[in-house]
Amino acid sequence: MCDPSHLDRLAAQDTNTVSDALDFLELPGATYGLRPLWECPKVVGRASTIQLGPKQGSAPTVHLISPVIARLETDDRVLVIAGGVEGISCWGDILANAAKVKGIRGSVIDGLSRDIEGSESIGYPVYGRGVTMISARNRVVQVASGEPVSMAGVTVREGDYVIADRCGTVFVPAPRIEEVLDLAERIARRQDGMVEAVRAGRSVEEVMHDKQFEAIKVEKA
Repeated sequence: MCDPSHLDRLAAQDTNTVSDALDFLELPGATYGLRPLWECPKVVGRASTIQLGPKQGSAPTVHLISPVIARLETDDRVLVIAGGVEGISCWGDILANAAKVKGIRGSVIDGLSRDIEGSESIGYPVYGRGVTMISARNRVVQVASGEPVSMAGVTVREGDYVIADRCGTVFVPAPRIEEVLDLAERIARRQDGMVEAVRAGRSVEEVMHDKQFEAIKVEKA
């Protein structure tokens, strides 16, 4: 079960600090290219994973992603959507409105969105690779949900933690969240101290020496 304090603590960080914590722990999770598709706020939540793929055949299908939105009942979820096809949308404003009604916190797409003004107009955060006008209908379908997916080369599992802001998107494995948060908080304190030291006139060479960062590893929480 999700500990609400984990989400609160994660929300107090930014993607840079969480990425650094993952680096120290030699864990994957930081991605490149999954950025806000409008000037949307930070998103923090638990992953609900969706795998898309090219449509095979001509039979009518339920619109992609809609079954996942329909069944979600908690307010801590971020849709994590993999398998986008180049040039083709896998998100739009009708889905955004449905997700908003269900209390979903936002969507992260390893692909493209259309109708981005529709998401912006209701304040629904969307992160992804870019925008398009080309519909997914009869081109892309949902092939799985709740299963591990690959997002920009990072494996994300149902229930993993997500943080996305202006710098991009980071995923944290759920079993390691406490460890990552403890280290991220230590890194944030150390870096705040470095900024204060530089502003006070200390040499930036000394303040940013590798030994200062290495000390974070042994610093107590």
